[in-house]
Amino acid sequence: MFDSLRSVLRFRKLEFDPGRRRLNSCADVGDLRRLARKRLPAGVFDYIDGGAEDELTLVGNERAYQTLGFRPRVLRDVSAIDPACMLLGRPTPLPLVLAPTGFTRVADPLGELAVARAAARLGIPCTLSTMGTRSIEEVAEASDSVAWGAEGERRLWFQVYVWKDRELLADMIERAAAARYEALVVTVDAPQLGRRERDVRRGMELPPKLGLGTIVDGVLRPSWTWQFLRSDPIVFANVASSSRGDNKPDGTRAVVLSEHLAEQFDPSLSWDDIDWLRSQWDGKLIVKGVQTVEDALLCAERGVDAVCLSNHGGRQLDGAPAPIDLVAPCRQALGDSIEIIADGGVRRGSDMVKARALGADAVMAGRPYLYALGAAGELGVDWLLDFFDDGMRRTMALCGAVTVEDIEPDLLTRLV
Repeated sequence: MFDSLRSVLRFRKLEFDPGRRRLNSCADVGDLRRLARKRLPAGVFDYIDGGAEDELTLVGNERAYQTLGFRPRVLRDVSAIDPACMLLGRPTPLPLVLAPTGFTRVADPLGELAVARAAARLGIPCTLSTMGTRSIEEVAEASDSVAWGAEGERRLWFQVYVWKDRELLADMIERAAAARYEALVVTVDAPQLGRRERDVRRGMELPPKLGLGTIVDGVLRPSWTWQFLRSDPIVFANVASSSRGDNKPDGTRAVVLSEHLAEQFDPSLSWDDIDWLRSQWDGKLIVKGVQTVEDALLCAERGVDAVCLSNHGGRQLDGAPAPIDLVAPCRQALGDSIEIIADGGVRRGSDMVKARALGADAVMAGRPYLYALGAAGELGVDWLLDFFDDGMRRTMALCGAVTVEDIEPDLLTRLV
């Protein structure tokens, strides 16, 4: 009997690191989300997880990928899978870009520093938001500290909103250029803030406003609360560190999100502003927030380097189209004149294969790494990127695609 037990029993190695221990129970992004929900205060989790109004677009982004299936080819010798591709004229090991997210430090004290280091270790682009809680210079330094590749290459993009205070905006763009950021990503789908009703119900402010609910949440989530209390105050780092802009918002005070954005977002944003941004920036220019073929064509006419099909993760206009559904018609209309990035709804490596098959050059993902940060900090982001990488390689192998050039439209079928 004991011999039989010994032949089948194996014990897991004891893991002392709590983050790694939590990740050992994870199998997918959904598990990261559940862990983040347990560890983060309810208002913080809802800020990360929520969308606009009825959240139809938020849900639709993910479901649109689930309507796509595969037509796998066999006997293709898939012993050497290579998911590497070109993006903005440079090689990348995976067609994945980490999207810009605001107030990232609410998920973990390291915030954007952890995300940038994880991206640099893999060698993929990481996008810092104008509303970031770490500065342009801090993120560049963090990325350089784990420089990837023989020559210490790293890929950082900087996302901007076209604020009313153009002097402040020009200052941030100048700083990004000085810090060797590769691309400027201008978000165009937010002339005003969408109605995010989870935040309305929570009265969401950053830093969180103290009250009975906050205290109860803090007691129930002691790990997050202890880290939060021991960390520096959360600020709009790129605003607080700027020396220019007469009307710059105070980056060092607690700010009600809707009030702050209403003050600085410019509803007069137009195509002429794309020309102004080009005059301020010599690097690659990406327009993020395109939701029609017509606007994608206008981007190409303006000479931008890439169009990012995005509905702001379902946080702006509820009822906007899912980005993955726009990829094929945009590619058909644009030809090879401009690169296409699909932002929103990506939850697996197989989703990257689907996007490539439809004609996208890469995908963007934001929420998944916020879940990962909330679940296990920087270790969580590393786990997520490994999960995406492994998932794409496995899907390619099972579909008979050895390289990204083998990922063709006829690889896909509609399931519903």
